[in-house]
Parts: sequence; structure tokens; C-alpha cells
Amino acid sequence: MIAETVCSAVSAAGLGIAVVTAYRKRFVTAARIAAYSLVPVGLVMTGVVGWLADTAFSPVAWAGFGVLGAAWALFATTRAVDRRRGGTRAQRRAARDAQRDPVAPAAPSSSVGPELGPATRPAAPPATAPRATGSSDDFSDIEAILKKHGI
Repeated sequence: MIAETVCSAVSAAGLGIAVVTAYRKRFVTAARIAAYSLVPVGLVMTGVVGWLADTAFSPVAWAGFGVLGAAWALFATTRAVDRRRGGTRAQRRAARDAQRDPVAPAAPSSSVGPELGPATRPAAPPATAPRATGSSDDFSDIEAILKKHGI
């Protein structure tokens, strides 16, 4: 009962401010103030204010909010733990087996991407130009680039 009276008073005050604003020839602002001032009365008429008042003063509702908060905390904690561990149990087992074996395991046959086949290594590392010792070694890479471009 008190909430309905307060909402009605707030709406009446808002409509009064809207009338004064309209008198000052600021009609768009007055219409916006009138719209905001009608919201509390609309909430009272739909019953939202009564529901909120019943919820705010109900110990069972607050206990329910506490249970929801505990559930959220558990979800957040388990998600953080899963991120640190590396996902599902099967993924952790595969990672542990990969650490034991020096050779990487074969890709699963149900992979989404295309099968690429075994990778091959080059027979020998690419030959590099011998570096000069002394102060010119700082510029040897630059000299090679300039010679490549004919400068």
C-alpha cells in the first residue's frame, strides 16, 4: 500500500515538472519527462511493484537468491578449474600420454580438418652466407638485402 502511494506521488511530481517544462516551450523535454513519470504508475497497475515488495521482504526469496549465488559460484569455480587443467578427462589423458611418448600421437580419424599426411623435414638446413667478423657483422644482413636488390 505504501509503495503504491509513493509511486503515485513520484508520478504526480514528474507530471508537474513536465507541465512547467512545457510552459517554458521545451516540449520534447516535457514529453520525455512525462513518459518517465508515468512509468511508476504503470508498474503499480501491472502488479510489478507488489511482486517486488513481496520478494524484497520475503526470507524465502532471499534464501533463493543465496542458493542461486552459490550455484553461480560453483559454476564459475569449476569452469576456472577446467581451464587450468586443460579441459575434459580424455584431453588430459591424451596430453599426459603425449608427454610420456617422445613421438607425437597420430591425429584422430574423426578430425574436422583435412588429413595432411606425414610431414617431411628438409634434408639439410639452408646454406647461409658466411659472416664476416668484426664491425661489419652488424650490417651483414643489410648488405645481403642490398646486394639482392642490386643496390
